Amino acid sequence: MRIPAHSVCTAIRDDIVSGVFERGSRLTEEVLARRYGVSRVPVREALRTLESEGFVVTRRHAGACVAEPTEQEAADLLEIRMLLEPLGAARAAQRRTEAHLKVLRGLVRLGQERVRRGEGEDLRSLGGWFHETLAQASGSPALIALLTQLRHKIAWMYAVEQPARPADSWAEHGALVDAVARGDAERARALATLHTERATAAHRLRRTDRPGHAADPPRVRTSQHAVNIAGVRH
Repeated sequence: MRIPAHSVCTAIRDDIVSGVFERGSRLTEEVLARRYGVSRVPVREALRTLESEGFVVTRRHAGACVAEPTEQEAADLLEIRMLLEPLGAARAAQRRTEAHLKVLRGLVRLGQERVRRGEGEDLRSLGGWFHETLAQASGSPALIALLTQLRHKIAWMYAVEQPARPADSWAEHGALVDAVARGDAERARALATLHTERATAAHRLRRTDRPGHAADPPRVRTSQHAVNIAGVRH
C-alpha cells in the first residue's frame, strides 16, 4: 500500500502549525518517514508541497527546514485575509447551497447555546468550522484553497485571544448567515469585513525565540504517531 503524499503533507503541516517542529529546525526525510510510518518518497513529495506553501524552506548545507517568517510576512497574512474573507462571504451569498446554509445555521445555534451556558471550550473550534464552511459555500476552489492556507499559516504565527464578548461574535455570525441566505452579497461582504477587522485585533504574534540553530534536528515534543490512512485504498 502506498500512502498518498497529501496525507503525509497534512500530518507534517499539522505538526509545524502546532509547534511540534520548531521554526528553523531541520526536517530530514529519514526522521519524518520513521515518525509517520511511511517511506521517504511521500515525505519528499510532501516537503515540496509545503515549501510551495511557505511552511518549509530549503537551505544550503542544511536541506529542508521549517520556515521562519518575519513579522512583516505575518502582518501581511492578516491583511490578505481581511481582503479575501469578505470576498468569500459575498460569493457565498451568490453560490451557497441549502446544505451549506443548514450547516452554517446549525453552527450558529450551537455556538450561541455554548455561550449562554458559559461553555467556551469549543467556541474556537466551532468558529473555525463556521468560517471553513462559509469558504466552502463560495463555490470557488481557488478561493477555498487560499483561505484554507491562510487559516493554517495564521494559526501557526498567531495566538488568538478569546473575545471579551463571545455573544457579540456569534451574533455577527448569525447576521452574516442571514445575509448569505438572502443572497445579499454586499451585506455579506460588509458584515464579513467588520467581523474580520474585530477578529484581527485579537491576534498576537507567537514568540519564536529558540536555542540552537537551523541545522538542529527536529525537536519532537509529542510521541510519534503514524499517518491517518483511513480511506486509503490498498
